[in-house]
Amino acid sequence: MTSSPTPPLLELRQVCRWYGSGTARFDALTDVSLSVAHGEALAVVGRSGSGKSTLMHVAALLDRPDAGTLLVDGQDAARLTVRQVGALRNRRFGFVFQQFFLDPGASVLQNVVLPLTIAGVRPAERRRRGMELLEQFDLADKAGNRATALSGGQKQRAVLCRALVGRPDVVFADEPTGNLDSATGAVVADELFALNAERGITLVLVTHDIDLAGRCDRQVTVRDGRLEQHEAVAA
Repeated sequence: MTSSPTPPLLELRQVCRWYGSGTARFDALTDVSLSVAHGEALAVVGRSGSGKSTLMHVAALLDRPDAGTLLVDGQDAARLTVRQVGALRNRRFGFVFQQFFLDPGASVLQNVVLPLTIAGVRPAERRRRGMELLEQFDLADKAGNRATALSGGQKQRAVLCRALVGRPDVVFADEPTGNLDSATGAVVADELFALNAERGITLVLVTHDIDLAGRCDRQVTVRDGRLEQHEAVAA
């Protein structure tokens, strides 16, 4: 008996996303079809305003398509309730954004364990898993500090810890090195690709950085809301 092939982790089928209506309507994505395999490192590249961030937001269930289908492990995301979408995002997805989105009034540890707090994980387990990651990323001594006390590179490493604390299947990173100097950005990039290589975590990177995109298994280019090309870029 032949087993069924494993479906892609993520699959977009003729996805469209627009804003406004009538003559004021702006088409951010048009007929985008894309699959992301388990364990793949995918770069989504394009100029500012091309639609690459919108594509990531739809794939990450942060935004709903206006037309087309998004599948997660072969399951139509449109069939999920709002609560199920939130639970799926919190349990299986990790996020790294250029703007950090750290709560300035909370400690570094509290920021890192936020996904576990939302999931109802007990305080002792939250602390154990949060401190384990902070130690891994050389931030353990900053656990009790406010997020505002961190440097840019430290903030991005804290965001990485927060993205990983829920042990996700996929990390979505939107310009993860955009606010960092080249040396610090290289360190963050190395950490992201180590997660992919050593833990098998799927990476979806939105970037305009050619060198960063070149480290991925594959890249797709978005131009005016459409996928222009698919390239295998890694050796």
